[in-house]
Amino acid sequence: MLYGRAVEQERLARLLAEARAGRSGALLLRGEAGIGKTALLDWLAGTAAAPAEDGTTGEGREVRVLRVTGVEPEADLAFGGLVQLLWPVQDRLNALPAPQAAALRAILGTGREQRGPDRFLTGLAVLTVLADLAEDGPLLCLVDDAQWLDRATAEALLFAARRLAAEGVAMVLAGRDDDGFTAPGIPELPLPRLDFEDSSRLLADRGRAPALHQQIITESAGNPLALIEFDAARSDQPHQHAPLPVADRVSFAFRARIGGLPERTRLMMLIAAAEGRGDLPLLLRASELLGVDLGDLAEAERTGLMYVMDGAVTFRHPLIASATYQDAVLARRIAVHRALAEAATDPDCRARHLLAVATGPDQEAALELAAAAGRARGRTAYAAASGLFGQAARLTTDPGQRASWLAEAAALALAAGHATQADRLAQEADELADSSAGGLAGDLASGLADDPAARARIASVRAAVAFELGDRNEAAHGLLARVGDAAPNAAPPEASGLLRTAAAYGWLAGDADAVRTAAARLATAAGAADPLVEGLERLCEDDAERGLPLLTRFLEGRPDTTGPRDADEAAQAVRMLALTCGLLLGDDEAAHTLASAEVRRCRSQALIGQLPYALDVLAQAQLLAGHHRDAEAAVTEAEEIARDTGMRRRLVRLGAVRARMAAIEGDARRVRELADATPPALRTGVDCALVLLDLGLGDFGSALSRLDPPPPGPDRYTWLSLSTAADQIEATVRLGQPERAEEALRHCENWARATTAPWAQAVALRCRALIDDRPEPYAQALHLHEKGGRPFERARTELLYGEWLRRARRPNEARDVLRSALATFERLRAEPWTRRAAAELRAAGERRVAARVPAENPIDRLTPQELQVVRLARGGSSSREIAAQLFLSRRTVEHHLYKAYPKLGVGSRRELARLDLG
Repeated sequence: MLYGRAVEQERLARLLAEARAGRSGALLLRGEAGIGKTALLDWLAGTAAAPAEDGTTGEGREVRVLRVTGVEPEADLAFGGLVQLLWPVQDRLNALPAPQAAALRAILGTGREQRGPDRFLTGLAVLTVLADLAEDGPLLCLVDDAQWLDRATAEALLFAARRLAAEGVAMVLAGRDDDGFTAPGIPELPLPRLDFEDSSRLLADRGRAPALHQQIITESAGNPLALIEFDAARSDQPHQHAPLPVADRVSFAFRARIGGLPERTRLMMLIAAAEGRGDLPLLLRASELLGVDLGDLAEAERTGLMYVMDGAVTFRHPLIASATYQDAVLARRIAVHRALAEAATDPDCRARHLLAVATGPDQEAALELAAAAGRARGRTAYAAASGLFGQAARLTTDPGQRASWLAEAAALALAAGHATQADRLAQEADELADSSAGGLAGDLASGLADDPAARARIASVRAAVAFELGDRNEAAHGLLARVGDAAPNAAPPEASGLLRTAAAYGWLAGDADAVRTAAARLATAAGAADPLVEGLERLCEDDAERGLPLLTRFLEGRPDTTGPRDADEAAQAVRMLALTCGLLLGDDEAAHTLASAEVRRCRSQALIGQLPYALDVLAQAQLLAGHHRDAEAAVTEAEEIARDTGMRRRLVRLGAVRARMAAIEGDARRVRELADATPPALRTGVDCALVLLDLGLGDFGSALSRLDPPPPGPDRYTWLSLSTAADQIEATVRLGQPERAEEALRHCENWARATTAPWAQAVALRCRALIDDRPEPYAQALHLHEKGGRPFERARTELLYGEWLRRARRPNEARDVLRSALATFERLRAEPWTRRAAAELRAAGERRVAARVPAENPIDRLTPQELQVVRLARGGSSSREIAAQLFLSRRTVEHHLYKAYPKLGVGSRRELARLDLG
């Protein structure tokens, strides 16, 4: 019987009823120790065992229950919680897509497959397993003591929980409110303490006389566990402990009870508390080494402190295990961990206990920890691997190993998304190196100084951290400072890679000096110019004629920027830049092809962490091609993944595409909202959108002033800035100040001459026509526009030419081009531009110019995710294949198709294939 939990029980029952009806949901129960979280999970599991009684679909269907409990000593054991959860259902792995099955088999130790390189693949695999189990009936997944889950398990479960939709899965997590466990995107239900009435009912149910209720309730403060324990102690808890937190008073009560047990019983309890997992065979082997046995637990069982059943040893409450462990003296705890290490058959378990034994440098323990870290890294449990490498570094007696392990710990912390921790580890290694330079750290520091690979890794990590946290200039200059001015014969082999990365960061930061410095040093260190870096350097000098061909050569070489493993942060910086080169060159088709290929690569290999950037570039290419709904779908998916995976900075950067789209459509409120939400260091894209918005709304003064002077260096060669140069040229002419456009026009024409993109040459001719007020460049521009690319720019050229023709009293010719412009603006829903084109048509003598609603495109009726699902289904992909690509469950894919079919007026995939979706 639960008291005072009617509201919580109703909420949980509703979640379970939804699962029975085929809908999914997740909930986090939050509360202090002893508040009753486990009791609610037990109640829900019991409720799930009974058939539904509310008449919903699925009445009487058995609800399958999976359960996992976090264990404090195993918080650093990579995927320990996931093994506990999925071990009973490992037979379902055969139904998973190959990369997902390989990931889980590697974790469960049931196969020889190698895991993929993305740490979020596990979350996708968990989602697929849960959805597959729900095919047989509703599924309830219970996660207790979530604050003690290892980080890899927590990330996988939360990734899956956030993507549940229509599978029939209910996931309930329970965690303490003071232990740092967070679950962004998951609804929370806080558990309050019991009031006096419910506390009295609980005590009465236990047979306690009403006269004693007040004292016990006052001491317990409404905490259910405290009520029970203080009642069991018959109010013997001393009043002087009342100022302590309730959990501490409960722990004090447990310690008092444990202290009254026989010494051999306390030792057996300590072995169980130190072991943590309830592994009875291991506990018995260790107890034999310490001269005690299972019989010595009898008294703990009799008093209800522990249970031994089904081959496992469990404490009635985690606070009992904590009290047992904390009450033992250090020497005894070390002796117990040493016995457990000797008795362990699992190498990761042995390493954990050896760490607890170590009180100073210990090479044996360090090697075991490093080996465990390597295994965790192989399972992409990067956070756990980082912690283990860091612990190994602190225990080792070998300076070279310490350097290498610190560097690896820093890199893995960054791969796990923990930038602050990565920076701290890398800084620690850097400080050792600095000390060695001054002769202050002896052999330990010189080991780091003599390891160029470790130094390069540390420098790369620190730069990547700076970039991710928003200090892009520091990312580039930090690498340059670490490489130094070494001569070619003194430069380490890693210098070339660091310099190339520094150039990439410098370019992305808009720091021309950093790009120039990196290029000069790279040419010296490598003995030859690098086409990518030299091309960027040329562009910094505004030498598009020589710079763009070098970038073309770089792309034609199909650069492999993956590196030895995809978690490599230097390779990621160059890959990011390579993806944008197509846009920078003005070759939208190549940009779309490159980005599409990268998206496919990320999807096929389940590289979820790398996908948002690829989707961002793809969205930019789609926007430029006039496919606004597809761009919106790509950005929406990128935002969801970035949010799910904690990429907060990347989430902000995705706003530029949305801002550009809103500017074209004249949504001033949306553009300004995005501008307000964007940090100054990332504002270039949004500022360019504001320029376009001002131009469309006729505010030419604001349009001209926003980026005047234009951004220096690399920022002048982003596709947004190049488009904005044309916007500002138009603004100067509208204001009657064409002389202010000379620099922008020179820049635009230089770039257009260096590229083979017809649309770019057409825009440059349009700008020349505006300045010179002559028709010939307009006609030449329209001829080039006919070769395709950027329909919005073509419509703008047609609008300006139509205006010129009308002013030249050539209305018939004007109407022809203005009609074409109006049609494009209407299709793109570019409201301000539609109004301008319509007004010009009327001025040119068009008698019937009414605002026309463009013919409805079927895809406009779909949500972004429905659109993605429909496009893949129309292309012949099965629901399971679509699920694997979009990181959804099969049930969710079919739910989206079910919702999309009536919107499109079709009833099957066969009919879908005949639709023209644009």
